Amino acid sequence: MPVINYLRCSTEDQADSKNGLHAQADACSKWATAHGESVRGTFSDEGISGAAGIEKRPGLMAAINALESGDVLLVAKRDRLGRDPLVVAMIEATVARRKARIVSSAGEGTEGDDPSQVLMRRMVDAFSEYERLIIKARTKAALGAKKARGERTGGIPFGFSLANDGKNLIENPAEQGIINEARTMKAAGLSLRGIAQTLADHGFNARNGKPFQAVQIQRMVA
Repeated sequence: MPVINYLRCSTEDQADSKNGLHAQADACSKWATAHGESVRGTFSDEGISGAAGIEKRPGLMAAINALESGDVLLVAKRDRLGRDPLVVAMIEATVARRKARIVSSAGEGTEGDDPSQVLMRRMVDAFSEYERLIIKARTKAALGAKKARGERTGGIPFGFSLANDGKNLIENPAEQGIINEARTMKAAGLSLRGIAQTLADHGFNARNGKPFQAVQIQRMVA
């Protein structure tokens, strides 16, 4: 019974070590070892909301496409599949059509298909959605409070920094230099991917320390 691991973390999860990709991979590895199963592949979606559909998750789509009859799609916890019951149901149906099944290393009613197990899965899915909605409400309230205090609530675009007053933006000289380099290369006819690769070769990375993606370059040169 070969295993395909699927890992997912949203932007909020990235700051929570227990929901991070490494923690999920470790949980899946322990399950596979305990059950004597071999892992044939691992796929992940980083920074993607649990409410996102299958079409917005390249990692999940790749994981499902890798499934063969009798395989297991393994997740650390069921909420890694998603936090919207409808989305999760669609994922389950898609996996079932490939004659495979979904297993959570945490159990959560994925051990079988008897009525009690199905009920457990539905309850887990419902509570996952509830948690997502609570987080959304808290975030909205926090942003509203910041806005009421006159503080900036939007993201800080690349090339700028937040001024000391916590409200206005000022140019970031180092990042503006990268933007100018990108625009120069674009004017010379270099592709977005080519610009990203050239910047990486010269040690210029995004704020997260990773190489720029083509979509980030697109925003720079726009």
